[in-house]
Amino acid sequence: MALAIAADTSVSFLCQPPTTYALLRHSFFPISSPLHFPSLCPPPSNTRRLVHHPSPCRRPLYLSSSSSSSSSSSSAAADEEDEKQAAIEAVSDILRENGVSEEEAMEIAVNSPKYVEMLMDSVRDLDDLFQSNSSSSSSSYKKKVFEMGRQKGDKGLVPLLESMVGLPLPSAMHIARYLSPHTAPKLLHKVKYVKEILYTDLDGKVPIARSARRMMMHLSVSVDDDLQHTLSFLEKIQARRGGLALLGSGDGSFRYLIESFPRLLLLSVESNMKPVVDFLEHIGVPKGCIRNVLLLYPPILFYDIEKDIKPRKQVFTKVCGEDAEFGKMLLKYPWILSTSIQKNYEEIIAFLYADKVAEVSICHAVRSWPLILGCSVAKLKPMIGELQVIGVTEKMLDKVIATSPQLLMQKPQEFFQVVSYLKGLGLEEESIGRVLGRCPEIFMANIDKTLKKKVEFLSELGVSQKHLPRVIRKYPELFVCDVNNSLHPRMAYLLKIGLSKREIAFMVGRFSPLLGYSIEEVLRPKYEFLANTMQKPLEEVVEYPRYFSYSLEKKIKPRFWVIKGRNCECSLKDMLGKNDEEFAADYMSV
Repeated sequence: MALAIAADTSVSFLCQPPTTYALLRHSFFPISSPLHFPSLCPPPSNTRRLVHHPSPCRRPLYLSSSSSSSSSSSSAAADEEDEKQAAIEAVSDILRENGVSEEEAMEIAVNSPKYVEMLMDSVRDLDDLFQSNSSSSSSSYKKKVFEMGRQKGDKGLVPLLESMVGLPLPSAMHIARYLSPHTAPKLLHKVKYVKEILYTDLDGKVPIARSARRMMMHLSVSVDDDLQHTLSFLEKIQARRGGLALLGSGDGSFRYLIESFPRLLLLSVESNMKPVVDFLEHIGVPKGCIRNVLLLYPPILFYDIEKDIKPRKQVFTKVCGEDAEFGKMLLKYPWILSTSIQKNYEEIIAFLYADKVAEVSICHAVRSWPLILGCSVAKLKPMIGELQVIGVTEKMLDKVIATSPQLLMQKPQEFFQVVSYLKGLGLEEESIGRVLGRCPEIFMANIDKTLKKKVEFLSELGVSQKHLPRVIRKYPELFVCDVNNSLHPRMAYLLKIGLSKREIAFMVGRFSPLLGYSIEEVLRPKYEFLANTMQKPLEEVVEYPRYFSYSLEKKIKPRFWVIKGRNCECSLKDMLGKNDEEFAADYMSV
C-alpha cells in the first residue's frame, strides 16, 4: 500500500495515546523485539512529504532539495543485499527453531525467495508505518524478519513448500494451512520420499509421456472424481512448454502434482505410501516402473489395499488370473483401478459377448491392450459394424480382437482411408477382409509413412502393378516389415549370392513371403546347403522359391539324403512339393 503522509499528519498519528500505540506496535512485534522506533518529534524541516515507493527496496524517501550522489546509491544497493542475506538467515533460523537441520534449513531458505521477499516487505511496511530508522544494524534487521516470520505462524512450512515442492507463494500458503498439524521435519521427510519414488528411479522402460497421451486420447467414458482429478493434473502438464514429456521430471511436474492432490502431503509415509509401493512391487510391477503407475494415476496412493485395491483387482480375475499378469495390466493402464473404468469393463464384456466373441479372445484383448476399457461401447460399435461390412467373419473377428484390439479404437475415417488405399492397389473388398483377418496391423498403419514405402520398395524391386495384389494377398505381413532393417538387407543378401533384381522380383511374385525370412535363421543356412551339399544351381531356387519355406532339418535334409542314397536326380519341386505318402511311393518303393 502506498503511503503519502504530510508531516503534521504523521506527527499527529505517532503522538496518539501511548496505550493505543503500544497495542499497535505489539500487534506486529513482541515487546521484546529489538526494533528501533523514531522519537515522536516532527521530521526535519527540509522534509516535504513521506512517500512510499513500490521498488524492491521499498524504503521511504525524504525528498530533499539536494540530489543524491552516486556513492549513496552504491551504499543503498549494498544495504539492500545485506538485508536480503540477513532475511535468508532469519528464515533459516525459523526452520532450525522448528526442527530442521542447519544445512537443510539454509538450503530451503536460499531457495524460497518469494517467502523471504514477503517477510522483508512486511518488515518494511512496518518501518514505513512507524518511520523506523533505516540505519539499524544487520543483526537488528535479521531479528525483525525472524519475529515477522514467527508472527506468520507457518512454522517453516511455507518456505519448505516453496523450496522443495516448487509451489508459488499463494499456493504454498494455502496448502500450509491444511498441513498445520505437521512439523517441518515430518513434512520434509514426506516430500523427500514422494520425490524419491516418483523421480529418482528412472529405470522404467515404458515411455511415460507416450502412455499418458495415449490414455487421454482413447478415453471416451464418463469419469469419476479420481479420474477427473488425474485428467486435470495431466492437462496442466500438457499445457506447459514441453508438454507431457515433463511428467517424469520433478522440476516439471511435482508442483502440479501437489497442487492437484494436496492431500498427498497428509498421507503417512509408513502407513499409506510405503504399503502401496510394496504392493505394486509384489504384484509384478518392476521397481523402476512403479513411478509410472503413481504418476499416471496418483489417487492409488489414497487407496486402502484391502478395502479398495484388492476388490478392484478381483474384477479382472478371469482376465489376468495371477498377480504378475495384473501387475502387467496395471502398468499398461493404471486407470483400471478407477470405478468408471471398472464399470465400463462390464459393459464391454457384455457387448462383445452379444457379438459372439469368444471369452478367451476377450480376455486376451483386455490383457494385451487394457486401454480398450477406456473406450465406450458407443465408440466400439461402428468399427465392428464396418469390419463385418468388408467381410470379416465371426472367426476372423475373434482373431482380430484377440491379436489387435486397438483396431476397434481406430477412427472410422482412418480405417476407411486404408481400405480405399488397398482398393486403389487392385484388391477387392473380399480380399481386403481376408487381409485384415490375417494382418490387422496394416489397418492401423500410416499410409504415407508405412504402406506407401512398402509399395515403393516392391516397385523398385521390379514387382509389376499387375502382380502387386497377389503379393499382398499371399503375404500381407510384408506391409509391417521394416524397409531399412529387414527388406533391404534381405534383398542385398540375395543379390550377394548371385541373384539379379529381376530374378528376386520374379521369386517374390511367385512366393511373396520370401523377403519375410531372416537371413541368419533361414536364407543363409538353406542357401549354403543348396550350394555346398546339394550342389544345385541358383536357377532351381529361382524356379522354386518355396524351397526356403521348408524346414532344413525336418524335411530338406532327410529327403535329400534319401534321393542321394538312391542315386536319383530330381528338381527341388519334385523333392519337396510332394506330401509324405507321395514321396515315399516315388522314392522309397513303398
